[in-house]
Amino acid sequence: MPLSRRSLVFLLAPLALAAPTIRLYLKDGEFHLVREYQVVGDRVKFYSVERGDWEEIPLDLVDLKKTKATVAENEAETKKLVEAEREEMAAEREAKREIANIPSEPGVYWINGDKLETLAVAEVNYTVDKKRRLLKALSPIPMVAGKAVLEIDGEASPRVIREERPEFYFRLAREERLAIIRLNPGQGKDKKKTRIVEKINIMPVVNEITEELDEIESFRRQVGELLFKIWPTKPLEPGEYAMIEYSPAVDGKYSLQVWDFSVRK
Repeated sequence: MPLSRRSLVFLLAPLALAAPTIRLYLKDGEFHLVREYQVVGDRVKFYSVERGDWEEIPLDLVDLKKTKATVAENEAETKKLVEAEREEMAAEREAKREIANIPSEPGVYWINGDKLETLAVAEVNYTVDKKRRLLKALSPIPMVAGKAVLEIDGEASPRVIREERPEFYFRLAREERLAIIRLNPGQGKDKKKTRIVEKINIMPVVNEITEELDEIESFRRQVGELLFKIWPTKPLEPGEYAMIEYSPAVDGKYSLQVWDFSVRK
């Protein structure tokens, strides 16, 4: 069905509104807002934005050099904006693809080249007053006066990473703190058989609690709900490390979950 002239005008109107506006500068400092212009002999023809019609003016009155320079600047700026928008859209697509490739189960996932590898949760032992018991994942630890040590059995993790700045995805089960920490050798006669995650001091009477974590400075970027990407800001020296998810000691209770790994050359 052919379009009427009235319908055609309505269809073309948005395109006209989307066209770039140009400042046609005059030598006296004034300017006309135009859609386009062209030099014809000693005249300059232009389409006036204000009056919606073609007009012309003597060439001697027009500052063509300034007009062309401004048009070039505007085109360059427009190109930058278009490129920035293209990059932003590409980044959004990449972020969606990135999130879709990460398992939905809470845990830590090491980026090993072009694949993800799941880190195993380590069993942590809670020792206080020479009594030792296994700490279940994120189970609250009752805080009693004295010194407590959280340790992992074994002097080295079975998970070996040969990168100085490994990257991980950390999907939390709920809002918790997360960090990369260094694991230090255990204490006592069996110190070579354990790795210390953290030391906790609980002051009697006042129940003041201090926590000693050997935290590694890291970058963290949230890529989704309860989903973070985390990596060390500086190369890691060969040694024992862990990713941890924990709640600070509050109301006499504390919880912690650990994923250990070794860095070797």
